[in-house]
Amino acid sequence: MSQTKRLDWSPDWLTEHVAEQAMAAWRGVEDQHIASTMRLVDSAAEQDVLEQLLEGSKPALRPHAPGQHYLLFTPFRYRPAHPSRFRRAGTLGVWYGAAELKTAAAEVAYWRWRFIMDSAGLVRESLITRHTFFQAQVQGPCADLMAKPWSRHAKAWQHPNDYSATQALAEAAADRGVYWIRYASVRDPGGVCAVALTPAALTAASPMPESRWQCKATRSSVMMSGPGQHLVWDFA
Repeated sequence: MSQTKRLDWSPDWLTEHVAEQAMAAWRGVEDQHIASTMRLVDSAAEQDVLEQLLEGSKPALRPHAPGQHYLLFTPFRYRPAHPSRFRRAGTLGVWYGAAELKTAAAEVAYWRWRFIMDSAGLVRESLITRHTFFQAQVQGPCADLMAKPWSRHAKAWQHPNDYSATQALAEAAADRGVYWIRYASVRDPGGVCAVALTPAALTAASPMPESRWQCKATRSSVMMSGPGQHLVWDFA
């Protein structure tokens, strides 16, 4: 917690400066699960059996609302080896989303580029993937880092690659019962993001709004194409 002390914010902020808020948020996921397993089966019945076997091999689910869509609670069951802005490496996952679809796409694009750069065998290759973006509602007790007094430390919350301050804040917030954190996007300046710290922060309409996109990532740029949109980010 040394970073948060250096930033001079008090644990009392997590009660005095947390309020009920709600936001519709887009999140992108790679379309790989069904395509990968269907290569191994010859019928729908075999697909169902394989899905059940795979489910039994996964980590236990965290408590979530009955009937909650799996895209809302799945991130919370794994411990990814790589860190992210509000989660230390090897700790239970959180759920990231963005108010605008283009902001969610920018976040996905950055991590696609990072994947290329962190994979020695892919550095001189291009990676083409398909993604589904879906919209959910994030709501509950919220620490809004774009509002005072949290905004006093905007440079720390928005640091491009040092996540120590935001990771420490997320841990303290979760311990205090904060459901989610609203913050400024680093990958899409002007965009607004949300990180849900618990499945209880998330609900979704039925049917859930969705948008299908294709992505091409190289070491110098990432291109994403969706309905009526073509976006490019240069990383050279």
